[in-house]
Amino acid sequence: MAVVIPDETLHAAHLSAAELKQELAVLLFQQDRLTLMQAADLAGMRPIPFQHLLASREISPHYDVPEFEEDRETLQKLGML
Repeated sequence: MAVVIPDETLHAAHLSAAELKQELAVLLFQQDRLTLMQAADLAGMRPIPFQHLLASREISPHYDVPEFEEDRETLQKLGML
């Protein structure tokens, strides 16, 4: 699904398209709507840099065993394991 955000909206928010994706990913992760891997993917980042972004905002990486298993499956599908 594609979402179109007018350039005027990005300009008014003082955000680039990449920054908006990061903001959305952080918000959805913080609300427990996305796992760490899902949020990092949405943000267009690798997991470790995304964790650094979370840490810079003092957001803990609430990470449990089911999320670990899901992330492991995702990494395997992406050929990263």
